[in-house]
Amino acid sequence: MIPDDQVEEVRARADIVDVVSQYVDLKKAGKEFKANCPFHEERTPSFYVVPDKGFYKCFGCGVSGDVFKFLQEKVGMDFVEAVKHVASRSGVEIREVKRGRDPEEDPKRPLYELMAFAKKWFRDQLLGEGGAEARAYLEGRGIDAETSERFELGFAPDDWRALRDAAHGLGMTDAQLLEVGLLTTSENSPEPYDKFRNRVIFPIEALRGKVLAFGGRLLGQEKRGQPKYLNSPETVLYHKGRTLYGLDKSRHAIRREEVAVVVEGYMDLVSIAAFGFENTVATLGTAMTVEQARLLKRYTSRVLLLFDSDRAGLKASFRAGDLLLSEGLHPSIVTLPEGEDPDTLVQKEGPDALRGYLSDAVDILDRKLQILEKRDYFASIDGRRDAVDRLLPTLRATADRTLRDIYIDQVAGRTGVRRETLEQELARHPGSRPQTADHAGRRAPTAPARPPSIDRRPQLGPEWSLLRVLARDRDRRHELVEKALMRIGPEDFKDAADRAIFQSFVEDPDLDRPPEDLDPRAVPRLEALLAEPVDAEQLAHGGREFDEALMTLEGMRIARRIDALQGRIEATTDEQEKLELIREKQALGAELRALGRPGGSYARRYTRGSHHHDAQ
Repeated sequence: MIPDDQVEEVRARADIVDVVSQYVDLKKAGKEFKANCPFHEERTPSFYVVPDKGFYKCFGCGVSGDVFKFLQEKVGMDFVEAVKHVASRSGVEIREVKRGRDPEEDPKRPLYELMAFAKKWFRDQLLGEGGAEARAYLEGRGIDAETSERFELGFAPDDWRALRDAAHGLGMTDAQLLEVGLLTTSENSPEPYDKFRNRVIFPIEALRGKVLAFGGRLLGQEKRGQPKYLNSPETVLYHKGRTLYGLDKSRHAIRREEVAVVVEGYMDLVSIAAFGFENTVATLGTAMTVEQARLLKRYTSRVLLLFDSDRAGLKASFRAGDLLLSEGLHPSIVTLPEGEDPDTLVQKEGPDALRGYLSDAVDILDRKLQILEKRDYFASIDGRRDAVDRLLPTLRATADRTLRDIYIDQVAGRTGVRRETLEQELARHPGSRPQTADHAGRRAPTAPARPPSIDRRPQLGPEWSLLRVLARDRDRRHELVEKALMRIGPEDFKDAADRAIFQSFVEDPDLDRPPEDLDPRAVPRLEALLAEPVDAEQLAHGGREFDEALMTLEGMRIARRIDALQGRIEATTDEQEKLELIREKQALGAELRALGRPGGSYARRYTRGSHHHDAQ
């Protein structure tokens, strides 16, 4: 963390005009500077920067703040990054200090240290004499040294125990190496051995830079039992459905560009990133998950799905698109030439060609209509009826009311089915449609709004328990926030004020007062939380209270997802899709049961009779 006195020194010495003018075309207007607002579209300038007072304000949309807030909102930096950036332009040398706490409090710390060691070891192998073939392979794929360094790519030599021996030399054990998936076992080997061999290595990192897992691309020809791509298994550190490869490096670019490009694998991502496409993430070869969609939603509402051009890639695009719609995002489909993927296309045709395909991306519903038109579904009554069945899942999934309204009009106009009939069909089988959403795609409560008096709200429930521990335990707040984000998001808080408070802790774990832009309804509640007296006993039991609250919230989230899947199971006419949805639902049911006591009631509620439903 950066000491408060240093933050104030940077703020005092900052030239806000110099910083803002990097991103906005400011014009002098007396003692102030003005421009069109960078946070909303307008024709007449209403955005003002006041250098004497060190703040900006837009009289059109109401945004305001200091130089740090501008960098956070416009560029996507976190608070510490913003302070460092301004300090570098202001001639202030920053000294960071670490919060004092016993490192043994974090049981995962040795595992994170092991993963950091492995990343460096793989990197050293790539840069050493033994990495010549791997370096040549990367260069042949258009990945230059700068890109390789940016993504900290490495190389695992074709050796059964090279990494194991190196780790042993530093006192690391086989048990630890097995726990994080760096070693594996076989009936044919009396001892565990290196999982990654003769592969280019891609570290998979959390948003705060901790290494969670690795991916490996085989060098040379595939051999029996050796897949081209190999990923770490799921571990106590790594849950692939909750991680997006590259987001730790691309999130600022996504905020700047106001759109995320999603590809299927790390090679696609690194290959196109080498050509300047920085706002890209990868799903690590898995189907898009709710958790991944929510990660993206923190940074943008627009998503371009850049999957392979084959039939499987198109099918994956549509499934990902419907899921993104259900979380309030707006996805579009990028269509590449037949037989191409993002990596091969940018190698053959160059970055300008790929930019052209991205700019031609088509809204997911428009793309479905194009395909149905091409296959003559609208040429007959039976075809139009079948087309409606194929389009309804997308209508059901759409959480944004305005977008959903537009979609219904499009389907009605193209199929000839009256709007009222479509709405009746949607009401009869609501399926995976989330709670009603406002025009910005945010979920709105279906129950009557709470009375304005916050003081009447009972301070009970898992949301309040979790927030109370975050407010109390300032020394561990960074760790607790990161732990929470691995399992839940702000959307999992039903109450709007609680949701705003949790989001404030996510954006600034060091906060000690309500942020200036906090929802007014949440301000007194957060002030009360921060002002609560804390004693040693509360801190000692806070971890258990936090874990139980987190498990309960996660159980509620999984239960809602099971409900949504059941709706999709009942609505789909595609037997293959139904089978896959049933498997996904069964996996979620097992995950819910595994949560233990806090999730137990949800497990009983949402798995009772599930076999009956699945058989229908």
